[in-house]
Amino acid sequence: MIVTVTPNPALDHTYRIDRLEVGEPNRVNAPAVRAGGKGLNVTRVLRQQGQPSHAVTTAGGASGALLAADIDASGLPITLVPVGSPTRSSIAIVDLMGDATTVLNEVGSPLDEAELAALVGAVRRELASASCLVVSGSLPPATAEGFAADLVDAARAASVPTIVDAMGDALLLAASAGAAVLKPNRRELAATTKTDDPLAGARLLTGRGAGLVVVSLGTEGMLAVPREGDAMHAALPLSFSGNPTGAGDAAVAALAVGLLETASTTVASGVWSREELEPMLRRAVVWSAASVLAPLAGELAPGHEALGDRVGFEVWR
Repeated sequence: MIVTVTPNPALDHTYRIDRLEVGEPNRVNAPAVRAGGKGLNVTRVLRQQGQPSHAVTTAGGASGALLAADIDASGLPITLVPVGSPTRSSIAIVDLMGDATTVLNEVGSPLDEAELAALVGAVRRELASASCLVVSGSLPPATAEGFAADLVDAARAASVPTIVDAMGDALLLAASAGAAVLKPNRRELAATTKTDDPLAGARLLTGRGAGLVVVSLGTEGMLAVPREGDAMHAALPLSFSGNPTGAGDAAVAALAVGLLETASTTVASGVWSREELEPMLRRAVVWSAASVLAPLAGELAPGHEALGDRVGFEVWR
């Protein structure tokens, strides 16, 4: 069972518009509204692909009731921790002609001490049946940056590998805690490590203790940098138009499946061979592209399996 944690979920509103006129009135159809947040998107993708997954997140206020109702309607297995503050909202505007997506993410509200303890307690209970833990997304305001690192420690005590998708001090602390995989994108990695060189930034994180760092490079594919072994770059010789909002979450879902298919000694040591990295990277690149082609985050477009043979690999030096 792959357990995902979304500490700061959102009610996602996705508008699709032929052409966004910035600074002008725009008439739009009603948005697609669904429960969102990185970990929830990961669980949606996993379930769509027939992989068992259980999500843990919070919900509060009227927006939280809508989030809970959507989750219930979708049939996602979930543990919902009730909180006092309303669940935040996220607005994605997909400009079809301009081939661009603009996202407005509310910051969210702090969790009080009891609510945060309840969230951590729910995760600890799920670790008893977990084969992998995924901690994804932003933290509620005022939450300690060590939140993900603390969960990495708890998972290690239960012999469960962890994937962390975060940035800033949260990412650095997760690396120091020995997360099996870190999955920043290029922008997040640069902001965290203060270097624009993705290989150098990833090496900084593996030097702190991460087993493997996989960096999303947008249209340039993905870079996988293990603690020991060659850095591998994977990409499709194609570009895709659509909504990239959940592409990174689809990649995380693929990495979680890859961890389950990889020898536990490799995951624990961070010593990866090319033969072990390639199948995991191939799936991550394909699922990420398939997410861009799907209308909503947390979904993969049908027929994406055919893209697997077109993924190219090279050692990145």
